[in-house]
Formats: sequence, C-alpha cells, structure tokens
Amino acid sequence: MKYVLDRKISKSKIRILIERYAKLLGILLLVTFVFVLFSFANLAGSNVVKVDFSQLTISKVETGTFSDLLNTRGLAEANTAVFLNTETGGIVEEKMVSQGAFVEKGQLLARFTNTSLQLDVMSREAQVTEQLNFLRNTQMSIETNRLNLSRDLLEIELEISHLERRFKQASVLASSNTIAKDTVEAINADLHYFKARKALNLERQAQERSIRNVQLAQLEDSAAMLNRNLAYARANLNKLTVKSPVTGYLSEINLELGESKNSGDRLGQVDIPDQYKLRIMLDEFYLNQVSVGMQARVQINEMTHDITVSKIDSQVENGQFSVEAELPQSSQSIKRGQSLNVEIVLSDDDQNALLLSRGAFFSTSGGNWVFVLQADGNTAERRNIRLGKKNRDYYQVLDGLDAGEKVIISSYSSFDNAQTLKIK
Repeated sequence: MKYVLDRKISKSKIRILIERYAKLLGILLLVTFVFVLFSFANLAGSNVVKVDFSQLTISKVETGTFSDLLNTRGLAEANTAVFLNTETGGIVEEKMVSQGAFVEKGQLLARFTNTSLQLDVMSREAQVTEQLNFLRNTQMSIETNRLNLSRDLLEIELEISHLERRFKQASVLASSNTIAKDTVEAINADLHYFKARKALNLERQAQERSIRNVQLAQLEDSAAMLNRNLAYARANLNKLTVKSPVTGYLSEINLELGESKNSGDRLGQVDIPDQYKLRIMLDEFYLNQVSVGMQARVQINEMTHDITVSKIDSQVENGQFSVEAELPQSSQSIKRGQSLNVEIVLSDDDQNALLLSRGAFFSTSGGNWVFVLQADGNTAERRNIRLGKKNRDYYQVLDGLDAGEKVIISSYSSFDNAQTLKIK
C-alpha cells in the first residue's frame, strides 16, 4: 500500500525559472556594483592631477608698492601740420621734392598744367583789356569836353574884354558926335550877349563838373574791379604751381608725374618741426579712468620723459577711444608715425599692497582662483581669491592670499578642473 506522501510533486514554472537564472542574476548584480564603485573611484580621483615641476612657474606673494600704470603704445603725430590741396586741378607736369624733405616757406614743390584754364585766362584777359580800353576812352572824352568848355570860356572872356574897351572908347566919341550912337548901342548889345554867354558857359561847366565827378568815380571803381578781375585771372595761373605754405618737413606728398588731380584734392602735408604729439588708442574700459592732465611716461631713445594727457576724444570706434599727449620738444629725433612705449599713471601708488606676478593662469581662472603651493612643496591646493588692478608686472591682491605664500602662475589649461595638484 502506497501513501500519498510518497507521490512525486511537480515544481511550478516560476520557481523553475528562478532557480535556472539565479546565478546569472547574481553575476549581473555583481558586475553592476563593481562598475558603480569604479565610476565613483574615478570621479573622486579626477580632483587630483599629477604635474611635473619643470612645467610650472611659481611666484611668491609679496608686499610692496603697487603702481597703477597702463602700459600701451602710442603713435607720434605732428602737433601742427599744414595740408597741401589743389586749387584748380590739372596734370602733374613736374615734381621738385620728395617725401621727407625739409622745405622752406614759399619753396616750389610741384607744377601742374591745365590747358583749359590757360585758355580761359587768356580769354578773360582779352575781355578785361577791351573793357579797360573803353573806360579809358570814356575818361579821355570827358576830359576833352572839360577842356573845350574851358577854352570856350577863355574866348568869351577875351571877347568881353575887347567889347568893354571898345564900348568905353565909343561912348567918349559918341559924346562929341564923332561916331553915331547906333554904333555904341551895337557894341553894347554884343557886350551883353557875350556876358550872357559867359554865364551860360559857367552854368554848363558847373553841371558837367558835378556829372563828371560822379562819372569819373564810377569809371575808377569799374577800372579797379576790372583790374582785380584781371589779377584774379592771372592768379589762377599761379595756382598751377604748388608752394610750401610753411617751413617744415614734407611728411607726405601724393604726386606722380602725369597724374591728373581734381580741384580740392589732398596733395600732402607739411609738419612743423620739433612739435609732435602722441596719439594713444585705449580700450573703452578705461574711458572713465583717464582724464585731461593725467601724468604719463614715454620712452624715447631709451630715455623716459614725463608727459601729460592734453586731450581725450571720447568717441568710441571699434571698442577704442583716443588720447593725446604733447611730446617734449627736446626730442628732435622723433618722426611722424613712430611708435613709442608709454605708461599712463591711472592713480597714486599704493605703498602697502599685496603683489602677485602676472602670468598665464589669468586666462583660465580669470583671476578668481589659483593653485597655492603647500608647505611640503609637493602639493598645491585650489583656492578662491580676489584680484584688483593690474599693471605691467603685478596684480593687486585684495583677498584670499597672504604675503609669503607661493602661487602657481603658469597656465592652468591642462588641469583647470582639478582641486589638488601632485607635483613630481
């Protein structure tokens, strides 16, 4: 007799699957756990980077004087310059000097030719000469008329003198009945006629004198105006020659033989010697920091000269504005266009400042953090800092560093995500 307990009991399908894949699931869980541990280990290890000491530049934080200087370059320009322009235009026929030459005031620099202008001047000369001849003829006619009236007056006065003498003689003879009274009356009538004629001549002379004075004044004005026109026409020919308006250096001349120039074209520039200024282009960041009267220093022939900012052009172009400073007249070796090193003193010196040497680290950290060398000299820790102004050699340290600490100032580009550096 078999008992029920001896009967074979079959396993469920789920249990069979669990038993079959239990080992596989255990292996997968183990692999996942190891991968996670490895990832965390790598993440933690990425904060520490090993670097070679020979690749680092280390600087010590010092206490000293911080000079707030802006180091840049400026361009020497003529403080006083006179431009050369064409007045009439034409073709360059002759060029007497070359660029850079020293020229005297009135020295001939170039000569132009302009056929149309020359023909126009000749035509105007002929017209003016014709009008002047007409005015001279009119003046001669007026003067001739005046002389004729004067001559007529002289003849009338002579005739009156003769008639008065004859009338006096005839009156004596008529009283003795030597001559007839009709003769005396005829002489007296002629005398009255010539006296009336004389009065009429005098009146005519007075009228013509008044008219003549007005006419002569007008003729003189017209003649003066025509002479001025003639002089102006001839002066146009003189404008075909270019002369130096001042004594100085011909720093620029844009002329080539046979070249055609229009009226008003720029030909060149004459610089007054020993009068130069320095034009400095600055970033618009410094617009509120620079003012007129600010001191600066410029290097000329390995010598430093003190200069003063004389002009600021606040118009910003391409992110820059210009500053001008007059150069010392003692520096005679300066040439227009020469580039010079200049330091602009932005503020007074800070006598007790923390100084950190400038380096390539700034391009990566922006001056917000640095790697500070530890006492053992084998590690460097990342530390947040705050920098102030900068000059050619140093940054001004405001917070985060103490005097005597050593800072890596070389580039951080290869380990900018690290927190600690292990130095080999």
